[in-house]
Amino acid sequence: MAQVSTYLNFPGYTEEAFNFYKSVFGGEFSGEPMRFGSVPQTEGMPPLSDAEKNMIMHTALPIVGGHLLMGSDAPESMGFKVNFGNHVYIMLSPDTRAETKELFDKLSEGGKIEMDLQDMFWGDYYGSCKDKYGVQWMLNCSQKKD
Repeated sequence: MAQVSTYLNFPGYTEEAFNFYKSVFGGEFSGEPMRFGSVPQTEGMPPLSDAEKNMIMHTALPIVGGHLLMGSDAPESMGFKVNFGNHVYIMLSPDTRAETKELFDKLSEGGKIEMDLQDMFWGDYYGSCKDKYGVQWMLNCSQKKD
C-alpha cells in the first residue's frame, strides 16, 4: 500500500535520536537498523572506519497514524554534509514502478536529481531528487517489475 514517510539525516547520532523518538512515541522499530558496515563496497566508495561501519544507514519507526519516521547517518567521508535544511526528505513509497517513475520525473523537473531511479542492493527501486523549490524527495518502490 502506498504511503508517505518523513526521512531524517543526522551527522552521526541517528541511533541516539531514534531511541529518543522511540521513548516519545513507543512501539518498536520496523526491523533491525541497517548499518553502513553491511553495505556492499562499490567502486569509488571510500573505505569506512569502524565507527562509520557502525553508523545507521537506515532505520524506521512507526509513529502516529501509521506514519513512518525514517532516518540515516550521513558520514562526511561519503560526501554528505548535514546542514539545517538538507537533513529532511519526504519519502514516497508508491505501489508501482510506473507511478514511482511518473512522480520522480515530475518532482525532479526543473530541480536536481541526486540519485537516478534504479534497482538497489536492498531489492527496491529507489531514487532521490530536489524539486525546483528546494524540497528533497526520496522515492522507493518495493514492486519488483511492472
